[in-house]
Amino acid sequence: MQKYKRVVVKVGTKAITQKDRSMDLSMISGLSSQISSAMDRGVEMILVTSGAIGAGMSILGLKKRPVDLSSLQATAAIGQSHLMHLYSGYFRAKGYNIGQILLTQEDFNDRTRFLNIKHTINTLLRHKAIPVINENDTVATDEIRCGDNDRLSSLVADLSGADSLVLLSDVDGLLDERGKVIKFVGNIDHKITKLGGKSHCDLGTGGMATKLEAAGLAGRAGIVCVIANGREKNIIKKILDGESSGTVFGITKPSGGDKNARKRWIEYSSWRYNKAKIKNET
Repeated sequence: MQKYKRVVVKVGTKAITQKDRSMDLSMISGLSSQISSAMDRGVEMILVTSGAIGAGMSILGLKKRPVDLSSLQATAAIGQSHLMHLYSGYFRAKGYNIGQILLTQEDFNDRTRFLNIKHTINTLLRHKAIPVINENDTVATDEIRCGDNDRLSSLVADLSGADSLVLLSDVDGLLDERGKVIKFVGNIDHKITKLGGKSHCDLGTGGMATKLEAAGLAGRAGIVCVIANGREKNIIKKILDGESSGTVFGITKPSGGDKNARKRWIEYSSWRYNKAKIKNET
């Protein structure tokens, strides 16, 4: 456990919901317990959680994910408060407060706001409070799309100076052509990217392709990334203890300190990234 000082855990919607689309309380309770146990051992934990729209759909009794923007935003507004209520209750039972942080791309575009996120996270952790972060779907526009929280978690890991990024989903890791979990990936090349397939979603907001993108961004920031199944028992403890579980992505480029951190913000975090990506996709 002493290997890691600060860890970002991202959990996807499918990992904390049941088949009937209701919130899986046992999963949320277990996740909160695992993160609290890591905090007890001196590891600073940051949680990036999806699930606001999923929680809202459950409360409203919706069978299909809304399509129009206003319905998505309203559903997220209802679901976000419910989601935070659940996390707050489970973490308080373990002796920890939480601090909600809702972000949009605009928060990363502006350097001052970007740094304020970092300062807020650091202050919360000094108070032994766990930052719980999500995309601000109630006001976001083009950010409500597949994969946003995978990328968001890698940006949060970078700006917060995390040692590791753990992406928890409903799959055991990156699978090869035979359906076997690849234990270690040193470089995300074309062959690895092809295994990720295309991003698609219904209830959740991402896929393996967006997780590979997040792992790549983390690796270039000097952060080890792990993709694992959130439903595996004690998965966070296993990962922090170095046990073989999921797919581990190695560091592809050392972080290099504050100067390179600013360069990474210019290249990956700010509006320049999205602008370049949109241009490549059209």
